[in-house]
Amino acid sequence: MLTPDQFLLGVALIVLIAVGCQIAASRLRIPALILLLPAGFTAGALTDVVHPDKLAPGNFSSIVSLSVAVILYDAGLGLRLAHLRGAIRSVVLRLLFLGVLASWASVTALAPSLLGVPFPVALLLGAVLVVSGPTVVGPLLDHVRPPDRVRRILIWEGTLVDPVGAILGALVLHSLLSGDFRVGRGFHPGEFMLSWLVGLAGGAVGAAVLWFLLRRLRLGETLGTLAQLATVVAVSAGCDIVRDDTGLIAAVVAGLAVANLPGLGMPARRPFFETLVQLIIGLLFVTISAGVAPSSVLPVLLPALGLVGALVLVVRPLVAWISTHGHGLPRGERLFIAWMAPRGIVAASTASAFASTLDGEGLPGTDAILPVTFLVIVGTVLVYGLTAAPVAARLGITLPTRARPLLVGGRPWSVDLARCLKSAGLDVTVWTATEEQRQRVRHAGIEPAPGELLTAATDPSGRLEGVTSVLLLTDDDDFNALVSVVAQDSVDGPVHRVGPPPHGPGAVATRTGPDVLFGPGLGRDVLADRHGRGARFTVGVPGECPPPGHDALFVLGADGRLEPVTESRPARPGPEDRVVLLGPAPGGPPA
Repeated sequence: MLTPDQFLLGVALIVLIAVGCQIAASRLRIPALILLLPAGFTAGALTDVVHPDKLAPGNFSSIVSLSVAVILYDAGLGLRLAHLRGAIRSVVLRLLFLGVLASWASVTALAPSLLGVPFPVALLLGAVLVVSGPTVVGPLLDHVRPPDRVRRILIWEGTLVDPVGAILGALVLHSLLSGDFRVGRGFHPGEFMLSWLVGLAGGAVGAAVLWFLLRRLRLGETLGTLAQLATVVAVSAGCDIVRDDTGLIAAVVAGLAVANLPGLGMPARRPFFETLVQLIIGLLFVTISAGVAPSSVLPVLLPALGLVGALVLVVRPLVAWISTHGHGLPRGERLFIAWMAPRGIVAASTASAFASTLDGEGLPGTDAILPVTFLVIVGTVLVYGLTAAPVAARLGITLPTRARPLLVGGRPWSVDLARCLKSAGLDVTVWTATEEQRQRVRHAGIEPAPGELLTAATDPSGRLEGVTSVLLLTDDDDFNALVSVVAQDSVDGPVHRVGPPPHGPGAVATRTGPDVLFGPGLGRDVLADRHGRGARFTVGVPGECPPPGHDALFVLGADGRLEPVTESRPARPGPEDRVVLLGPAPGGPPA
């Protein structure tokens, strides 16, 4: 039992390690788990104050369960049913079914010979290791930037397989404690369905409560976030009380329902929730790995590495190749899916909870579950984390690093600007409101964006995948101003708008601000007038100063980035950067 001072020291160390590892990982551009797991393991070996059983004796597994429920709820909020259709849905379902069976069967078959554990323990270990996890897959995909289809398949698989593995593990654990694995005795197949029914019911209750709180009461961002947190914790705890580990299902279902119910207006970016989830992930990995004794790792080190090799080199490629067969996916995408199945927080949490439950039962081989799971997590994260980017590059499926701006507006000057950016090598997308403007875009050699693209940009729960910035260039200044605020939650990049005329009729738009393009002297009226009188957009030579009479609008980096010039950020090109310029009007009547 820790003293109050030791408890405070332990909590402080865990928080510092968790946050410090994530900061360091972001600087090193590697998955945080690569640092979190060894850091927690080292801290646990050097001191007792971070050991989970001493920080929360007897209750650590319950704390872990509720924490993982919050993580999975957040993952569910990122799932859009509109993306789960056609080939993607079929591949995800196959990966879930075949992946769970193959991983479970292979670990169960290999563990007795590799680890020397009895068959019931091997069966439990196999159930623990079927999971993947969005908390590991998501950061890896953000770093690799594969095509949207590959990303959706892997995120859906990683999110849905977590509660499946947790439920399987709980059922096998109960069978292990009962000492009977015969079908119809200790392990009822119907219990799996009963657990899912309890989880689905809890998820439905949670979704209904959140719909009332967020839709009917219209809670703001702060109270809405608190309401979500309280609801998820309450529903998950209630389900776990009724039936073990069903709270994870309820959390995923609640998040999935809230993300897809109409009218809730869930923002795609949830700063507080994302911060909370990142902190929880760090704290859990540090404390769980701190609970792994070095003396328990050494005897199973080589056998666990053999198990990692079988899962990475045989099981996952075979499952992925069968699951993606006949769905029209390119060979490179199929191979990358076959090279992405890291284990994550749910495997660690279930193994920790099971180890705590089995402690003192005297069952042979159960003391290997936690260290083997720890080593499998470390091994798969290291393999995939260090090789995902080069493998994706070798397969040719990494999205280009160059900017992909979305230009909103179909006036002649904005279409000419889009053509100039495209000629500079950018993947430009243009959205326009009328058929006449769409024809103008096509004549410029650019395919107009589909109508639903702007809908996604203005939908608080949507996400513009692949778009790196939005440039609002319409004649409606209030529209530009309002969309520049709403679309911030839907774009992985900046949103800028053209400045209104000095004495325009807009009731909302302002002429200044960090999101206004080109500074106060280049509003849309000036741009349209100069373009109508013959001024043209051009791209300068790298390292060359703009000629007299030319105004700098964008800086095109040598690495493909696009940086708009604003009042607060003037053009500062590097020696290899180019500048997009608006030349002087040669004369003639105004447009």
